[in-house]
This record gives sequence, C-alpha cells and structure tokens, in this order.
Amino acid sequence: MAEHRSMQRAALLDAARSLLSEGGTEALTFPALAERTGLARSSVYEYFRSRAAVVEELCEVDFPLWAAEVEAAMAAADGPEAKVEAYVRCQLALVGDRRHRAVVAISASELDAGAREKIRAAHGGLVAMIVDALGELGHVEPRLAAMLVQGVVDAAVRRIELGVEEPSAVTEAAVGMVVRGVRG
Repeated sequence: MAEHRSMQRAALLDAARSLLSEGGTEALTFPALAERTGLARSSVYEYFRSRAAVVEELCEVDFPLWAAEVEAAMAAADGPEAKVEAYVRCQLALVGDRRHRAVVAISASELDAGAREKIRAAHGGLVAMIVDALGELGHVEPRLAAMLVQGVVDAAVRRIELGVEEPSAVTEAAVGMVVRGVRG
C-alpha cells in the first residue's frame, strides 16, 4: 500500500511538472492532474491539500537535484573564475529541463507564504555556492556579488524562456557579462 501511494504521488508530481512546463501555473489544476494520472479528482486531494502543496513538494524534490547539477559543474571547474562561469552556464543549460521549467513557472506564480519561502531558501542555497569563489577573486562583498550574478542568470533565464534570441546567444552574453564583471 505504501509503495502504491508513493508511485501515485510520483506520478502526480511528474504530471505537475509537465503541466507547469507546458502551460505555466494556470495549467496546474487538480482536474488536470487527475486527467493526466487517471485518478479521480477527489483522489488528488488525498495526496495534496492545495496547488501550493504540490508546488512546495516539487521544490523539495526538484530543486536539490538541480542544485546538485550546478554544484557538480562547479566542482569540475578549475579555479574561482571557472567555477563562476560553470555556475552560470549550468543554470542556463538547465532551462530546457522540465524540472527547471517547472521551477521557473512556479517562481512566477502567486503562491502562499510557505511556498514562496521554500523557493527563496532554495535559491539562497544556490547563490551560496559561488560566494567562496567570488571571495577568492577578491570581492569585498562576495555575497552581494553572488546575488548580482544570480540576477544576471535570472534575467538570462527569462530571455531564453521568451524565445526571442537563440539560447546560446543569451548564454554567451550572460557568461561574458558575469566573467568580465567578477574580474573587476
């Protein structure tokens, strides 16, 4: 029974990722989740009390995986400047990943305070990854510099999501701005 519930919960989260990726937060409804998973709508409420609860669990499950990919890319880089570049490149490479698209859609939505706080905490953990590298590069306020680097990444994500420019052009522009900026 516990295994069945775990599988159903995983199926609901996978359906939520797809819905968010395809149609944003407006597409994430309990009737749509029920339809995608073959469950009765009332059964969806047995797993999640609200849309915010689905969002919170997606963040708890997906964000650590995404962060681990960024961390691994940084660990493979040689030197602080290369680590900062890997931080930017990896995040922008993940834009096409359904987990990332779901997190972007979630971040853009109106959520309750608990869900917003979980997203903020997850982002804070991500930003913390480059603080040491920025300190090694001589930044007097490496935490502030890390927040500004993440601002460039967030802006680049939005540009990629808009689909106006080629993702590679956006990535190269963001990497160039960040790398030149962290040298200064």
